[in-house]
Formats: sequence, structure tokens, C-alpha cells
Amino acid sequence: MSPKERVMTALRNGQPDRVPATPDMSIMIPCRMTGKPFWEIELNGNPSYTTAYVRAARYLGIDGWVFNGTLDFQYKTPLEYETKVLTSTPDLREVLTVIHTPDGDLRQVTVYPKDNPCTVTEKLIKDFEADFPKLRHLYSEVVSYDATRYRAERAEVGDTGMLSCGVYPPGFQTFFEMMRLEDLAYAHADSPDLFEEWVYLHDRRAVRMAEMAVDAGVDAILTGGSGSLTLQSPDLFRELSFPTIQKITAMTKAAGIISGIHSCGKEYAIVEACANESDLDYINPLEIPPMGDCDLATVKNQFGDKLALMGNLHTTEVMLRGTTTDVRRESLKAIRDAGVGGGFVLSTGDQCGRDTPFDNILEMVAVVKEYGVYPLDIDRINDAIAKLEKDAEPGR
Repeated sequence: MSPKERVMTALRNGQPDRVPATPDMSIMIPCRMTGKPFWEIELNGNPSYTTAYVRAARYLGIDGWVFNGTLDFQYKTPLEYETKVLTSTPDLREVLTVIHTPDGDLRQVTVYPKDNPCTVTEKLIKDFEADFPKLRHLYSEVVSYDATRYRAERAEVGDTGMLSCGVYPPGFQTFFEMMRLEDLAYAHADSPDLFEEWVYLHDRRAVRMAEMAVDAGVDAILTGGSGSLTLQSPDLFRELSFPTIQKITAMTKAAGIISGIHSCGKEYAIVEACANESDLDYINPLEIPPMGDCDLATVKNQFGDKLALMGNLHTTEVMLRGTTTDVRRESLKAIRDAGVGGGFVLSTGDQCGRDTPFDNILEMVAVVKEYGVYPLDIDRINDAIAKLEKDAEPGR
């Protein structure tokens, strides 16, 4: 199978030729490998993120999972965006974005370090009630889409992997992009009617975007959002986010398009809800404690008949700081715990750090080629784990 076929088969809860090896490289490793300041990719698109990821995936031999497919949506009332570089030094760029709305301007400041991903230092929404009339304009009706860029990205990715489009539900994990977390909490408590309207507007837009992504025939739709149970409680997730996820996954199931959720941090409650009450196809990154609350063997046993799983090697202790022996041992355990019967992609807890040794990523690939071929030989895998653990005993 090609990497694309392998990943898509596994994420449909099927059994490919072998377990895919798909560490979450997200932003940092592809940007690092260009040799350019990160702002060249994130701010200037030189090269595009897709180009940077594809080059990295091919170099490292992984089965690609590209999350940022682009559909250009057209809105009933488009807004004017203005950008200005506030600071430019050898180490960073500071950029002001101003959105001009009929009810006044919204301002955002983003800092782009040379060797790390960008971060927003001034959020769009400062005073929820005062800024809400401006916020409404960000949710103008979606009237059409242009798939030209997606088709170009799809061609560039080729057989290297699956190309998803992101359509994210309302919730603190999404609204946090526009508003500080403490201000979100106050807005939810003090201005419930306006907050409910915000959720409605976002849900309406997300569902319309998902309809258009289905119409465009994308490989997959990624929903959920980082920190869905870190930035809000399970009850808030069910209240604010889950109804939209249920709509999106019902839509994708009917169209035969893969749906997935990414949510770093604690995730078990999302796994349980989506397995039992939605049409979701797969979920990642299933982080282990203390970052998360997911044990692969438990999740596979309880929900593996309903959901494909993607995870979950520890990104710091194993991938960043660990040896290739550590990576081999933990990869074997993950394959044993969740790989039987298919429906599993060997991945990492969340994004691999910038300085993750390439040898550790290459070791993941080596392990699936040696031990991840279907049907799995569990006795052989257990013997390999036992030998590695014995060799690691003190005095040996």
C-alpha cells in the first residue's frame, strides 16, 4: 500500500498491510527542516506548510497525516483585513492584524519567533459585550467555496499521506483563539445570552463549511480541537462542542468521508462520547498520564470496534529525550496494545518537539516495518519487549 492508502485504511478502522507510522510532526519539525526562520513558513508561506511537511515526511519515510488542507470560503459580507509589521529583528517578527468591521475595528498582535511557532500576544476580543457587535461580522454567511488550493495541495501531497480539512466546533478550545481564557470564563457566566449566540453562529458556520468540504470531496475532515477538555470541562464540551461534532460526523459518514478528532490533553471522556453517540471514525492523540488520561490497551478494548485509534508515544520522555531503544520498546507496546485487527496508527501523544532526534522518528518507521505487518505476531512482539526490558535492568 502507499502511505496514503495505509493511513486511510487504518483510520476507517480497517486493516492495512501494516501499522502506519505517523508521528505528529505538526509545525515544528517541518519548519526546522527547511533551515529557514519559522516565520518564513507561517507568515510568508515560503515554502508553504504543506510543502515543508511533505518534504519532511518523505525524508523520514513516515505515513503522512496532513491536517491543514485549504478550502477558500466566500462570505456574504466579506471583511477588510489589514496587516502591519510592528517589530522586525533577527530573532522575531511582531505583526498587527486589524479587521475592519461596520461596527469598528478588531486588533490582534502575533509574535513569530525565529525558531518556534507563532503565538498571539493580543487577542481580538478584549471586552466581550462591547466587542460582540464586531464579532458578529466574523460569522457572515458562508455562500460558496473555491477548492483550487485544496486540489493543488492534494496533488502535492500525492501518495505521501492523507490530507484533511479542519472544521472545528464552538467551545473554549476554539474561542480561545480570539479571547483570553479567563475572559471566556467570565463571558460564559456573565453574558449567557450573547455567549449562546456566539455558539449558534459558530455552529452554523462550521456545519456549512463541513457541507462544502464534503461537496469538494476532501480526504477527511478534522474536528474537535486542541485542549477540548483542558480549556473547558467535560460538561462544557458536551454543551458547547459535542452537538456540532455530532452533526459533522453524521454528514461525513453519509458521504463516506473520514472524520477525525484531535484533542491533546485529557481525552477519555471525548473518546467515550464519540464512540457511543457520534459517527466519528478516529481519534488522536490519546495522551498518557499525566498529560492525558488514556491507556491504549483500555481504549482499544472498550472502543476499538467503533473508533480507529492514533497515538500515543510520549513526546518528551520518549521521542525528545529518549533513546532509539526507548522508542523501539514503546512502539512495540503500542502496536501490541492497540494494533490487533487494524484500526490503529502508531503516532505520538501530541506534536513532536522541534529538537526531536530524527533517529527516534526513523526508529518508529523501522519498528512497524519489522513488527507491524499484518497479521501481527503478538508472541514475537512480546518476546522483543521482554528482551528490551531485560537488557535495561540495572547491571546489564
